[in-house]
Amino acid sequence: MVYTSLKTTETWASINWRKLERQVYKMQKRIYQASQRSDVKTVHNLQRLLMSSRSAKLLAVRRISQDNQGKKTAGVDGIKNLSPAARLTMIVNLKLSKKASPTRRVWIPKPGTDEKRPLGIPTMHDRAMQALVKLALEPEWEAQFEPNSYGFRPGRSCHDAIEAIFIGINHKPKYVLDADISKCFDRIDHQALLLKLNTTSTIRRQVAAWLKSGGMDGKQLFPTSEGTPQGGVISPLLANIALHGLESRVKQEFPKMSHTGRETWFHKKGTEFKSPDVIRYADDFVILHENETVVLRCKEVISEWLLDMGLELKPSKTRFAHTLQEYKLEKPGFDFLGFTIRQFSVGKYHSKQGYKTIITPSSKKQKIHYDKIAEVIESHKALSQAALIAHLNPIIRGWTNYYATVVSKVAYSELDNLVYQKLRAWAKRRHPKKSGEWVSNKYWHSIGGDNWVFSTKNGDNFLKLIDHAQTPIIRHIKVKGKASPLDGNLVYWSSRMGKNPELPSRVTKLLKKQKGKCAHCGLFFRESDVMEVDHIIPKSKDGKDCYENWQLMHRHCHDTKTTNDGNIGAQSGCNSTEPLNPTRRLEKVEEKWVMRYA
Repeated sequence: MVYTSLKTTETWASINWRKLERQVYKMQKRIYQASQRSDVKTVHNLQRLLMSSRSAKLLAVRRISQDNQGKKTAGVDGIKNLSPAARLTMIVNLKLSKKASPTRRVWIPKPGTDEKRPLGIPTMHDRAMQALVKLALEPEWEAQFEPNSYGFRPGRSCHDAIEAIFIGINHKPKYVLDADISKCFDRIDHQALLLKLNTTSTIRRQVAAWLKSGGMDGKQLFPTSEGTPQGGVISPLLANIALHGLESRVKQEFPKMSHTGRETWFHKKGTEFKSPDVIRYADDFVILHENETVVLRCKEVISEWLLDMGLELKPSKTRFAHTLQEYKLEKPGFDFLGFTIRQFSVGKYHSKQGYKTIITPSSKKQKIHYDKIAEVIESHKALSQAALIAHLNPIIRGWTNYYATVVSKVAYSELDNLVYQKLRAWAKRRHPKKSGEWVSNKYWHSIGGDNWVFSTKNGDNFLKLIDHAQTPIIRHIKVKGKASPLDGNLVYWSSRMGKNPELPSRVTKLLKKQKGKCAHCGLFFRESDVMEVDHIIPKSKDGKDCYENWQLMHRHCHDTKTTNDGNIGAQSGCNSTEPLNPTRRLEKVEEKWVMRYA
C-alpha cells in the first residue's frame, strides 16, 4: 500500500516501524527478483512505487537522522540533527528533482600515510534523498553484481574476500596481480556512470545533480566534473556500479575450457583450463591464476576496460607475485585488506600438497596497532590503572576480533610481549623509588590460573586488560555465491550475522539467544541495521550487568524503549550479586566500510 501524505495527528514515536519495514522489504524483494529475470520495465515501475511511498520516505529519514553513525556531521546547511517534528516535515518535501546542494568538503588523514582524503558531506535533505534512492537502486544492482565483489555491499565483508582468496589458492599455488585503482572515487567519469546506471529519467537527473553539485571548501565552491563524493549515502553504491563488469571482462577474455575445447594460446587441447579468479573489494582487487602469461595479460585487459570509466591502475600499488615462490626478486605472497597471504613449502608429513597456505595480520597493520596502543599509554601517564584499561580494551578487542579468522596467535603473542614492556615502563615511571617487585605486585596479579595479568581491584572483582592471545581463532565461512540479504532468505542472513568476527562477543551471544531477531520489534536484524545492547531493567533502577538482563535491539527501538522504560520488557532473572562495572560501555556495531579503513 502506498501513502503520499502524513496523518495530521501522527507523531514520530507513534509510527509502526515494524509494519513499514515489512512493506519496504517486500517491495525491495520484488525489485530484486524482477532484476534477476531482467524484467527492466517491472524494475522501474516498482522503483517509482517504492520512492513515492510513505514507508520508504520514513525509513530513509530515520536512517540519516536516527540510525546513521555520522548523523551529527553537518553539511553546508549547518544542520546536524533533526527533531522528531522536523523529521516528519522533511518527509513531505522528499521528491526527486534536478537540483542538489553542494557538499561540505572535509579532509581526513589516510591511515599510515601523510596524504588526506576528501569527504563530501551532503545536506540533511540530500542525505535523505540519497537514502531513498538507494532503497530503490540497491535491490536492482544486488541481483546483478558479480559473486566476487565484496566491498560496500550488504552481507559481505573483508573476511569473505580473504576466504575467497584462500579457496582460490589452497589447492594450487598461483601467480598474483595485486592492484589498486588510482583515485577511484575522484575520477569516475560522470557520463559513463550515468549510461551504465541505465535507470529511469527521474533517477538519472537526480543522480547527475548530486554528481555535479560541487563542493564547498571553507567559503570557496569547487566544481565537480568527475568522481563521486566520498561521504554521501549513495556514493559506495555508485562506485560499485562503475566497477561492475570487471570480473566478467576477465572471464570473457579467458573463458573456462574443457578438454574437448579448441586450442588457443592459453589452452592446450586435451586439458582443462580454469578462468582466472578475480576478487574485488571496492577499488582493490587481486587476480589469481597458475599461468604467468595469463595474469600479465589480465593487467592489459583491465587497464583498457578501466579507461571507459575514466580510471587507471595505480603503478605504485600494482604488484606481481607468486603465492609460493620468489617472482623476479619479489618475495612470495602479497598483502590484501590488512592481511598477508602466503604459501610455505612443507614436508610430506605436514601436507599432501607439499605446501601450506598461511594468512596472517600484515606487519604494517601490526605496527599501526601497536603504535596506537603505545600512543594511548604515553598520553595517559596520569590516569589511574582502571581508566587506562578502559581506554585500551576496546582497541585490543576490536583489532583482535578483526584478525581472529586467520593464523594470528603468533602475532597476538608478540604484541602482548610488546604491550607488557610498554606497561612496565608506564608503571615504573609512576613509582620511580619503588622496587620492580613492588611495582609488579601492585599492577599485575594472578587471576583464574593466568599469571601476570595487568589488572586492578574493582569492588570484589578484578578489572583486567584483555590479552591479544586470549582471542580464539575461528575460521570464517564465506558468503554463498551471489547471495544477498535482499533475496528473502532472512534465516540464512540472521544466522550469519551472529558469526561475524567483527561483532563483540556479547552481541553475537545475544543474537544467538534471540535467534537473530530484535527484542523490541521482533524483526530479523539486517546487515545495514545498527544494533545496541539494552538493559531490560535499567541500571538506574538497579538493573544488573549480566546476560539475563541484556537484550539486543535496533538503535531506533532502543530509543523508544528507553523513553518508555518501566513499561517494556520482562523482569530480569539475573541473580548476580556482583557490583556494576563502572567502565563497561555500550558496544555498538560499526558499519562495514568503517573497518575497511581502520
